[in-house]
Amino acid sequence: MQTDQTLEFNFDGLVGPTHNYAGLAPGNLASQSNKARASSPRAAALQGLAKMDRLRALGVPQAVLPPQERPNVVLLRRLGFAGSDEVVLASALREAPHLLAAAGSSSSMWAANAATVCPSADAADGRVHFTPANLATSLHRTSETATTAAILQAVFDDPAYFVHHTPLPGMADFGDEGAANHTRFCSTFGEPAVQLFVYGRNDFAGLSRRPQRFPARQSRQACEAVARLHQLAPDRTLFALQHPDAIDAGVFHNDVIAVGHRDVLLCHETAFADQPQTLDALRCATSGRLRTAVAPANRISLGDAVSSYLFNSQIVTRPDGGNVLVAPAECEQHPVVAALIAEWVNDGILGGVEFVDVHQSMRNGGGPACLRLRVVLTPDEQRAVAPGVILDDHLSSRLAGWIERHYRDHLEPADLADPDLLCECREALDELTRILGLVNLYEFQGGDTKSLIPMSNQER
Repeated sequence: MQTDQTLEFNFDGLVGPTHNYAGLAPGNLASQSNKARASSPRAAALQGLAKMDRLRALGVPQAVLPPQERPNVVLLRRLGFAGSDEVVLASALREAPHLLAAAGSSSSMWAANAATVCPSADAADGRVHFTPANLATSLHRTSETATTAAILQAVFDDPAYFVHHTPLPGMADFGDEGAANHTRFCSTFGEPAVQLFVYGRNDFAGLSRRPQRFPARQSRQACEAVARLHQLAPDRTLFALQHPDAIDAGVFHNDVIAVGHRDVLLCHETAFADQPQTLDALRCATSGRLRTAVAPANRISLGDAVSSYLFNSQIVTRPDGGNVLVAPAECEQHPVVAALIAEWVNDGILGGVEFVDVHQSMRNGGGPACLRLRVVLTPDEQRAVAPGVILDDHLSSRLAGWIERHYRDHLEPADLADPDLLCECREALDELTRILGLVNLYEFQGGDTKSLIPMSNQER
């Protein structure tokens, strides 16, 4: 039984009304293979909400983060399109449909890329630290950063408990993809932990080759900067390099090839460039308490690991202290993957497994772990969080009704230029801010997010 009242909350990104398949992410094979297919924003949002409710049923604390305004007409105007909203959207569709796709992306739903978060137990000043990810490698994602920062500040707004850092400079050398490349290992949530940061850029010296097919997104310099900003103890902070073969197989973030939680790490044999040394360093740093399960390449290929999203599962802690793997339904349908999970349960490294349907998100390359940002909070910190975002039965019911009222069941790529869709999105978000108790969050409501854009990204 867990006696420590410090808990790990999952803050899931609500899927936005423009959820679509534009294939905008090089290296994300699911995103690219489903490019230009019709999507169902309503189904996607309801699947995400159902996943959150499934975790609540397990006794896991759950909260929500609102989506961003899309299509992003402000971005299109910064890129030279002028006139009314209707004219801007039509011009972008006609002249630069790839920019319209970027402006219409609902990728903020993948909250694992929203920020890196380090709990108060790990920071020298005893506060929770947030650094919004700059997502510098892609336009559709880096355009989220300012609004993400505003949302996080609105949800965690008490400076006595929370510290919000400016995103790192928006350049490849400091490319930062957030918590998807960060894992915290501990016995209980409230104790100081060992932090693992995983990167793909800057340090391929000594390797036989670099990734050739896809770009590495996370840089070591970004990891080191975040660790300094969050005041982490150097002797409890480790940095590991992604294996280039994994990156070329479609492992664009570490959470596509490894998942860790408390004293457990599951990973593929080809997760890290120097796997034995990385695992030994983790075991040493955790005083031998870390339990690892490595999936051998001769049982599950990198391709199958990526397509099933086995390692993009969540591991969560039940109130009785046991853990559960929350895996996409695709894992249950893959005989080799399903057998491997069953072995981990039988061996006791996992206390159980729950398979969830997030198929709409999976088509875009985002499994259960992509949809959530983990935030460890003490009881006092929990009380300082904006109360309207904590999911309970009442809020879940209200959100389900809100989705049914405002979301389309069918969306084609060209629909992003429909001015009615922009109006529908603004109406939906305006109502959502009232539901969640967050006011003036968006620019169309009078909110100011431009001032939060890093200087390197601002118009000068």
